[in-house]
Amino acid sequence: MSKRLRTAILVMLGILAGAAGIGAAVIVSLGTPYQPRRGEVFVDIPRGAGARQIAVMLDQAGVLRASWQFLLMRALRPHSALQAGEYRFAEPATAWKVYERLARGDIFYYEVTIPEGSNLFDIGGILEAEGLLTAAEFREAASKPDLIRDLAPNAPSLEGYLFPATYRLTRHTTAAELCRDMTGRFRRAWKELKGTAPVHETVTLASLVEKETAVAKERPIVASVYHNRLASHMRLDCDPSTIYAALLDGRYRGTIYRSDLESRHLYNTYQHTGLPPGPIANPGMESLEAALHPAGTNYLYFVAKSDGSGEHVFTTNVQAHNRAVSEYRRGQQKGKTSGTAARDSRGRRMGTD
Repeated sequence: MSKRLRTAILVMLGILAGAAGIGAAVIVSLGTPYQPRRGEVFVDIPRGAGARQIAVMLDQAGVLRASWQFLLMRALRPHSALQAGEYRFAEPATAWKVYERLARGDIFYYEVTIPEGSNLFDIGGILEAEGLLTAAEFREAASKPDLIRDLAPNAPSLEGYLFPATYRLTRHTTAAELCRDMTGRFRRAWKELKGTAPVHETVTLASLVEKETAVAKERPIVASVYHNRLASHMRLDCDPSTIYAALLDGRYRGTIYRSDLESRHLYNTYQHTGLPPGPIANPGMESLEAALHPAGTNYLYFVAKSDGSGEHVFTTNVQAHNRAVSEYRRGQQKGKTSGTAARDSRGRRMGTD
């Protein structure tokens, strides 16, 4: 606001105050909470907006009784830095309170929770459902690994480094800004873990563990199975890696088909030994911890229990594993529901092609 306008407003206030009863009316007006006319109102203040533009926007949105109230507040506090952003007004507020909110930048944020084990396709879907970003623009930003190149030079994307947590976004948050925030959270988590193992290999293993079990106590055991299989030069045979390969190819159909298992995609651990080229999801703290400190076991196999607990039976040899698979299949037959998909020898839900 210019010095001339500020002076004019103060002179006007002085004239009003000198008139009988008008000064008191002005004071009452400024101190009386005003209910937005439409109940809940959102006002998006653009960068560089001046006091007069903001006053008109608040007036037109029904947040204030009149634009002069905001201009008067500005005259009284000319040095406050009014913050750009989206503001939500739902409760009755005085003109002074409205001005205070803009001065301290009380911007409205959308809170978005990214669950552990979400991959970049899941995250894109969550953001699109909230109307904040399109899935495509998020995936495009997450496909560029520059933000973690110093930690993981061989990472093909940001997958695995988009740390699961609750994030605060505005409608102006870009996909690149969100990726920077998420990888920043990963950096803090990794520092807290004090890991000394290679970052990329550890995060990749942690992502397999995250997707294989939701049971916290099992994560170090699952990590031990994969450690043991890697040491024995066995294929990992990780179902979630097969699903991820299908997702990357755009051919995942909600279940694993034989053609998926036979795919030569580098992420398919049924066709390639060793870890996949990168993480298949974004692991949480417990899975990262498990990958860094696997349990001391000689297990090489595991299969789900048939009791619906989400837990697994762990075994050291293929004979014992096959018996556990048979037990799983018997349990499934007892509680079988309608459906056309078959199950293979590991208890996977299988398509027919």
